[in-house]
Amino acid sequence: MFTDSHCHINSEDFAGDREETVLRAREMKVKYILDVSDDVAKTPEIIEFCRKHRNIYTTAGLHPELADKYDDFKVEMILEQLQSPYVVGVGECGLDFYYNADIKAQQLKVFQSHIEAAQQSGLPLIVHSRDADDEMIKMLTENYKKQPFRGELHCFSSSERLCRTALDLGFYISASGIITFKKSEELRRIFAVVPDERLLVETDAPFLAPTPHRGKRNEPAYVVNTAQVLAEIKNKSIEEIAVITTDNFLTLFDKVKNDG
Repeated sequence: MFTDSHCHINSEDFAGDREETVLRAREMKVKYILDVSDDVAKTPEIIEFCRKHRNIYTTAGLHPELADKYDDFKVEMILEQLQSPYVVGVGECGLDFYYNADIKAQQLKVFQSHIEAAQQSGLPLIVHSRDADDEMIKMLTENYKKQPFRGELHCFSSSERLCRTALDLGFYISASGIITFKKSEELRRIFAVVPDERLLVETDAPFLAPTPHRGKRNEPAYVVNTAQVLAEIKNKSIEEIAVITTDNFLTLFDKVKNDG
């Protein structure tokens, strides 16, 4: 039983075969799917999708690349959507200065709203961080000192320093298809020392398809390929990794109904 702890099957990339995508995942024994929202405007539509599918849940948040879409983004925009039983986390949110350094100030402001939503709701924060280690470490640690909150670094591909900071705060670290790429030796080395009880696995579909699907559209069924490489990194069987990462998902996203 596998879990795809982060994907975007709500995106237009799956418009033609969304239901078939879910069926393929089920055939690969993917039980839980977190269909993450990257824009609060899309969340209601994803909630309706989740209503029709057992063990598929969503989140409420705004991707950092879209931080300038709302002039006056407020924490209340997130908190309202968290009332749904299908919305189990805050995000995707964070900082991304790779393409969007020109809206850095707005990204920082919007990310702060997400942190406050996590603090107020008690639900986990789903953090996207790219080329922003210094600012991310500062925001996480300073806010945590004011009021602790839970969360994860999704699709982790940053520095060991950021990983260690997140682990010290009790965060989880999620492996994506990037760990299967040939040139990801350093990333695999970092994951080798992440404690088992803090591991998650994801696809981030439709992006970052793992080997041997690299270059194709990613989908939740391919989480098994990433889990296999994670198993090799951790010197465990794929069955053990499936259990560990699913148990960790249910621990972090404890609003999810674990119905056996």
